[in-house]
Order: sequence, then structure tokens, then C-alpha cells
Amino acid sequence: MDAIKKDYREADLDAADRAMLDYVRKLTLAPASTSEADIIALREAGFVDKAILEINQITGFFAWCNRTVDGLGVELEAFWDDPDATNI
Repeated sequence: MDAIKKDYREADLDAADRAMLDYVRKLTLAPASTSEADIIALREAGFVDKAILEINQITGFFAWCNRTVDGLGVELEAFWDDPDATNI
């Protein structure tokens, strides 16, 4: 899990997880650059359209949440910064 948190691109992942995270990264950092090729890559990795829609919607929801929280200056509870926290 730590390798994924640090940089998923260096983690030992199966092809489906890597394809999903590649899409999520692109959708998060450069949403206008996504294309049909990205959806085809997800299908080739084994995702059906319902799963692709869910990946897209969850990514968009978290982007919205983060922008809302950051835009309002909301500060997270201290335990989110504790790498040893077990109550998350």
C-alpha cells in the first residue's frame, strides 16, 4: 500500500489496476485530454462499461470534494497526517 501511496507507477500492480490508475491520474490532472483511447484501454484491461462509469464518477466526486474543501480552507483532523494511525 505504501508503494501505491508514494507513486502507483512504481508499485507492483496487475494490468487492470495499472490501467485504472492511469485513467484516474489523467482524468484528475488533465481531464480535457482524455479520449476514447482511454476508455478502450480500460475495456482491454477487463473493465465493463458500468465499471468504467463508476471509476469516472468516483474520480470526479473526489476531485469535487477536494476542490470544495481546499477552496474553503477546511483543515483535516490531525490523524490524517499520522502514518501510524490505525483508526482510519
